Amino acid sequence: VRHHLTNLQMEGLVEGQEERHGVGRPRLVYVLTDEGMEHFPTRYMKLTSRLLAQMKETMPGPVVATLFNQIAEDLAGEYSEDMKNLAIEERLDFVKNMLAQEGFTVEWEKKENGQYQIHEISCPYYQIGIAHPEVCAVDQTLISKMLALPANKVQCILDGGAHCTYVVQTTEVTSK
Repeated sequence: VRHHLTNLQMEGLVEGQEERHGVGRPRLVYVLTDEGMEHFPTRYMKLTSRLLAQMKETMPGPVVATLFNQIAEDLAGEYSEDMKNLAIEERLDFVKNMLAQEGFTVEWEKKENGQYQIHEISCPYYQIGIAHPEVCAVDQTLISKMLALPANKVQCILDGGAHCTYVVQTTEVTSK
């Protein structure tokens, strides 16, 4: 049992906590970590879908859109200090890493005339986005706010694309 518990601890799925219970050596009590809890069946998807459906039924469309934009703006605000004085490609790398923490797989590439393409190869919102495509506004607004440039969606996985792609245009223009 200890061997299995040690392996689970190394994987970050459980953690041991000492528990004092009077005289003698403390007991070691094992509890699931947040990552460990994610291995059990959950109903987050159903709850989220129900909440979004209820919001859309009871609130006007512009209010729902404002809520999604506010989520993105609040998240971008958490990173505003880290983004100060970064060049565009450093910002793109920062956005890539930050979105990875949110569950996205992101790549970016530089095109001609100061244009960059950001590809979201995987999306943690995909299942929710099928029924509630307005959730896509969160990452689009977030990318725009983080880069301080408009991000225009040119391809969406919900529309049958291989992935979501955003185009960002800087003021840099190279002559031919």
